[in-house]
Amino acid sequence: MKTTTRVVVIGGGVVGCSVLYHLTKLGWSDVMLVERSELTSGSTWHAAGGFHTLNGDTNMAALQGYTIRLYKELEAITGMSCGLHHVGGITLADNQDRFDMLLAERAKHRFMGLETEIVGPEEIAKIAPITNLDGIIGALYDPLDGHLDPSGTTHAYAKAARMGGATIETHCMVRETNQRADGTWDVVTDKGTIHAEHVVNAGGLWAREVGAMAGVYFPLHPMEHQYIVTDDIPEIYEAGREHPHVMDPAGESYLRQEGRGLCIGFYEQRCKPWAVDGTPWNFGHELLPDNFDKITESIEFAYKRFPVLERAGVKTVIHGPFTFAPDGNPLVGPVPGLRNYWSACGVMAGFSQGGGVGLMLAQWMIEGECERDTMAMDVARFGNWISPGYTRPKVIENYQKRFSVSYPNEELPAARPLRTSPMYDIFTKMGAVWGQQFGLEVVNYFAQATEPTYETPSFRRSDAFGATAREVKGVREGVGINEVHNFGKYRVTGPKARDWLDRIMAGRVPAPGRVSLTPMLSAKGRLIGDFTISCLSETEFQLTASYGSQAYHYRWFEQHEEGGVSVENISDKRTGFQIAGPKAREVLAACTRSDISDMRFLEVRRLVVGMVNCIVQRVSYTADLGYEIYCDPMDQRALWSALWEAGQAHGMVPFGMRAMMSLRLDKFFGSWLSEFSPDYTPAETGLDRFIAWKKNADFIGRAAAEAERAKGPARRLAAFIVEAEDADVQGYEPIWLDGKVQGFCTSGGYSHHTGQSVAQGFVPADRVQDGLAVEIEILGQMRKARLVTEHLFDADGARMRG
Repeated sequence: MKTTTRVVVIGGGVVGCSVLYHLTKLGWSDVMLVERSELTSGSTWHAAGGFHTLNGDTNMAALQGYTIRLYKELEAITGMSCGLHHVGGITLADNQDRFDMLLAERAKHRFMGLETEIVGPEEIAKIAPITNLDGIIGALYDPLDGHLDPSGTTHAYAKAARMGGATIETHCMVRETNQRADGTWDVVTDKGTIHAEHVVNAGGLWAREVGAMAGVYFPLHPMEHQYIVTDDIPEIYEAGREHPHVMDPAGESYLRQEGRGLCIGFYEQRCKPWAVDGTPWNFGHELLPDNFDKITESIEFAYKRFPVLERAGVKTVIHGPFTFAPDGNPLVGPVPGLRNYWSACGVMAGFSQGGGVGLMLAQWMIEGECERDTMAMDVARFGNWISPGYTRPKVIENYQKRFSVSYPNEELPAARPLRTSPMYDIFTKMGAVWGQQFGLEVVNYFAQATEPTYETPSFRRSDAFGATAREVKGVREGVGINEVHNFGKYRVTGPKARDWLDRIMAGRVPAPGRVSLTPMLSAKGRLIGDFTISCLSETEFQLTASYGSQAYHYRWFEQHEEGGVSVENISDKRTGFQIAGPKAREVLAACTRSDISDMRFLEVRRLVVGMVNCIVQRVSYTADLGYEIYCDPMDQRALWSALWEAGQAHGMVPFGMRAMMSLRLDKFFGSWLSEFSPDYTPAETGLDRFIAWKKNADFIGRAAAEAERAKGPARRLAAFIVEAEDADVQGYEPIWLDGKVQGFCTSGGYSHHTGQSVAQGFVPADRVQDGLAVEIEILGQMRKARLVTEHLFDADGARMRG
């Protein structure tokens, strides 16, 4: 056995073998995989082997498309068969909400180049003739759907990796992973110790146990999953062609042909978590005992949807565990807090996603970043607050909702509330309707009188529309207040703090007492952050950005740490409020003895507000006159009392995130992971106006940003007024120009202040001009829209800056 290597991949399932192959494909040949048993042990060997492109996240859908197209390449490279069956597949809709979801997905697929289509009942009958169409409205058809041989595919990955120079050691049990002072790793196995620069945890069912060896908790949990293979069915084997896949969300089932019969699996409501306290090391090629009791209702529904099943006998029952993360997506990337330790775990749809996961991780390891935004599967999307007690109910919830309608405004209830601010009980008594971000409870809106205390999920304007309009009106005409607890916040200190920020951030680092806005770039010039920098002194700065991306951002800071500077994540150690609206200055003035009449836009001061020592900066995401007021969480309730009491004379209203996201549209402000993400660049999004091109610092991404500046971007972000009816843009709707798709939306919504539907999105740079007429496809309907360049509110900035 080799005792030194560049990379050790732990785990010989389809994901581990994919990672190994892609590392060799991208040029690293000194790589090694260790597997405690045989390849495919764990979940891979008993997987149903289906694959499809449908995924609510566009980047995940694109990676699934890559995975599916990769299989023919693997066959050509290795001469091995993956047992491919490209039979196509349909996803059924039996109500308008399900059909709306499919319409939204089809719209996304247009600009992604995926060849899906919406089909009606008559076409469904031709595609999947065994389907009972009672109540069916339509379906989404995907010609790429199909299934394969799990074992053959995994071994094809392995052979391709070996052809690229990789080594695979089976029957090699990992006992310990110990990091040396230089950041390299000793992987201790029952065959000896391997010294490696990098470790990849692709442990599958044992990922939690492998992670624990390095002192890391991976938020994963195995779930029992059952599917059935039937005896021969004449309607199947006499059809003359292979029956396509059918996903029936109403019945929580997926179905495909298996030989001369059918294979049908279920995501039942009466599901069961497995191995709650840890996966046994001696588990591998076993199955779990049959349990028809938990799928009785699902089988009964399947008999109605596919009547041929009722006449078919059961040939085989496959009942085995699969591992899920709390949101159902994989956990991929560099593990925060550890050097050279990588995750490739939680890939429950290994034959739909495994190729894409392997490609992204290999790019990350070798090139330093991926070709697309991987936030949906980044291991850093969960913070160190997460625990097994949170993970298990969220995994159960995700399993139960595997085939449920996924709404853009839906707030899932499991494992909540977990993390709350000191204002939680006060706001709850005021009618707060809560959402959550990164485990934290965040107010969506405040229900008053007859307004709904629960926002009904919908693809169209929700029943929170009226409450949101009221809060927007309160801010624009008087003054509103909300928390700033859901901002990511960092304290940067030390004699080298300014120099470090000049290298990390592309924008200007402000002088003492001032605030600046800046993008943070990757080495390839892509956006990895949208920050506010507040200079409290020459040796102390506060950074604010997305709360949900704090583990992602802090990981980046740690990877670029230097002497003479200290960076602390204070996201939950510093909280407070935002006040905004034309009366905001009067409210703040009434709460402090300091003179704030001369406090300019983008200025920061230390003030005593009421009884509380605060950091106050004049800036607001509402596009209005506003202040962000930060304090210690222990003082937050006292700060609230002072601001709320002073605000009563000015009609102060509390407002939530629904209103905030409407208010920001009036100024076309972008949102992180919508308008700004690693998929985009500064010049495309307009954030290049905040880059300090003349500063004497070689900031990360400078060369790439300057090259783009010289060439000019091919596309630009623009704003549109949309002739919508009862549904607004959510994101990724295609933009039609000259009769074809030439762009896509990044986000949108309703501007309650102006009474207009607003969207933002990318179109060709040479077509960005005021009044450009386009069409935006919303839920299958073509809506006229026009490009606008003048802000809908405070166009000259007099109120925000005055």
